[in-house]
Amino acid sequence: MNKSSFFILGQHAVIEALKNPKRKVLRVFLTEEAKKNIHRKNPNINILKDVKVYFKSKKELDKYSSKDQLTHNGYVAEVEHLEQIDLKDFIKEKKNLTFVCLDEVTDPRNIGSLIRSAASFNVDGLIIKERHFPSESKLMFKSASGCMEHLNIFKVSNINSTLKNLREKNFWVYGFDSKGEKDFTDIKWEGNNILVFGSEGFGMKQHTKKYTDFFVKININNKIESLNISNSASIAFHYINYKKIND
Repeated sequence: MNKSSFFILGQHAVIEALKNPKRKVLRVFLTEEAKKNIHRKNPNINILKDVKVYFKSKKELDKYSSKDQLTHNGYVAEVEHLEQIDLKDFIKEKKNLTFVCLDEVTDPRNIGSLIRSAASFNVDGLIIKERHFPSESKLMFKSASGCMEHLNIFKVSNINSTLKNLREKNFWVYGFDSKGEKDFTDIKWEGNNILVFGSEGFGMKQHTKKYTDFFVKININNKIESLNISNSASIAFHYINYKKIND
């Protein structure tokens, strides 16, 4: 195994990695059934053409998922990290961008689910502290269900300085907080926007709140304390995508 490589597993995670021309896939381990399934699902392209493929039994592949107790579905791949995208370069000459920013969120399952929703609803990128991003997590890749290949991920060393810089470049920063002043559907969501979500237990850090323009909430049944972060994010992403398409 190369120093820059790691293993991912699961049907969607592996197939989407193989389809992504920017992702270097070093080796693929498949059951015979998984190989047939790849050809069934991709009859017009041979996504295994330039990759070393090894056929294994389900039991042999179990060793890649035993620690995490994840199901591999007959698909395991050794991949390299994608090239890091520069945020400053990305925002040049682009308008009406929507970013999501995670403050102190570290759970790989939540991050993966949120990435899946963000890619599904055309969010332009995820901003996350490099130290908190579980970049080689099998669980995150599995939860993202292939969407790691379809979302721009900006790993930054400091969330607050990044928000400060983006505010200076005409971005509005919205913190999602159950105590927010307005329901998020009352916002027009025009121009460049950043949606900030804090950790499950503690919300946004006080210091991060200083770099937020508005606090908004998602109105839910008042008997319920809060939603899971990935569910909250999905609701917001869907609504903002709908507004962009229909306004």
